[in-house]
Amino acid sequence: MIYAVSGLTLIGLGLSVMGEALIVKYESESLGEWFWIGTLALVIVNAGIALFGKAVVLRVKLDQASD
Repeated sequence: MIYAVSGLTLIGLGLSVMGEALIVKYESESLGEWFWIGTLALVIVNAGIALFGKAVVLRVKLDQASD
């Protein structure tokens, strides 16, 4: 449960940060201003996907163990 909630929270946070990076990109022509924000967004989204995937794996193992 903690993995699933954490994963979904990180995915949402990462998408929000990505939106911020897009806003900065279109307001500024400098690569350095939005590149690192966008990179951070990708790291956060991927961490969220990994945690959510871990939750799915644990749930499947739990279901198989109860059968």
